Amino acid sequence: MARSPRPIFPLPQLITTTDELAAFCQRMHAETFVTVDTEFMRERTYWPELCVVQVAGEHEVAVIDALSVGIDLTPLGTLFADGAVTKVFHAARQDIEIFVLRYGDVPKPLFDTQVAAMVAGFGEQVGYDALVSALTGGAIDKAHRFSDWSVRPLSPAQISYAAADVTHLREVYTRLSQRLEREGRLGWVAEEMGILGDPATYRPDPETAWERLRPRSNNRRFLHLLKTTAAWREREAQRINIPRQRLIKDEALLEIAATAPATSDALARVRGVTKGFAEGKSGTALLDALAAAKAVPDAELPAVSAVRDAGRPSAALVSLLKVMLAAKSEQHHVAPRLVASSDDIDRLALEDEPDIPVMHGWRRDVFGNDALLLKQGKVALGVDGRKVKFIPIEG
Repeated sequence: MARSPRPIFPLPQLITTTDELAAFCQRMHAETFVTVDTEFMRERTYWPELCVVQVAGEHEVAVIDALSVGIDLTPLGTLFADGAVTKVFHAARQDIEIFVLRYGDVPKPLFDTQVAAMVAGFGEQVGYDALVSALTGGAIDKAHRFSDWSVRPLSPAQISYAAADVTHLREVYTRLSQRLEREGRLGWVAEEMGILGDPATYRPDPETAWERLRPRSNNRRFLHLLKTTAAWREREAQRINIPRQRLIKDEALLEIAATAPATSDALARVRGVTKGFAEGKSGTALLDALAAAKAVPDAELPAVSAVRDAGRPSAALVSLLKVMLAAKSEQHHVAPRLVASSDDIDRLALEDEPDIPVMHGWRRDVFGNDALLLKQGKVALGVDGRKVKFIPIEG
């Protein structure tokens, strides 16, 4: 199929003042959609440091220097709140986190082309360069992907690289939208945007930080100590603005919860914890948090969740469900990971009808209902040539 000619954009505008930004955003309010990307630094900090924002309309593209002295990004927040202009990102989560922190809300309405590509059958977390190549025939210059975007002045090559991302994204969005509309799947993407559009998705909750560690234990005391120490680490990393792993690595945190050190000397004996940390302000605060957690009587410890207490699911059943997921995803041309996660499969194997995303909306139609039939012995898996087939069982 012949591709339509690509729109010709003028040279990108480098915006360094509030007045320039306000004038550009005013023009963007007349668009039906704008494409957005960011460049930020996070290697040495907990909170992302926004350096550059790229925005493209139909006929112009701007590279906004977020670190320019005196620039006020309020006009950008006003544009992001304009319900008449769709904001298009690719792999939006980290970009959106920055804007939620700055403006208190998600840019709306929102469209993520990575999610849309998975719905359209382009596979798991398809890369942007691969998507651009597949849909437009274009190529992404990767030369400045790892630039230090905090250094000023920005070079002409950096400005050109930053602008290219959002100009290609216009065509990617247009082609994906047309494809999904033909296939009747725009509603599927809208469901996903509902999740991405919730500001709570981007606000880290210290009280749930321990869940990322996936502890293999039902010991209530250990789990309580782990939850306490993980919450403390999250708050302390936020307070001093350093990555959580740089403050205390996960392995050390698990050992601290298991051994519950009571003194700075004992804390310093944990692998990965320095004597300076153990004797310093942060180490003292951590020991205080541990002491308070240890003082909680056994009778008052939180109960282990029903799912955790139920033990591990049958490995054989999990394997069957994963085969069915792969087959159903192949049948419907959608990425399996978008339909159900590994945790979803485990809960499906353990519970009769868990309240998880795969049991709602389009996911239930694609996979959830059949997964329940498999568990109930009402359908079997077979092979027809090179494909898995589903065989109803009369009973």
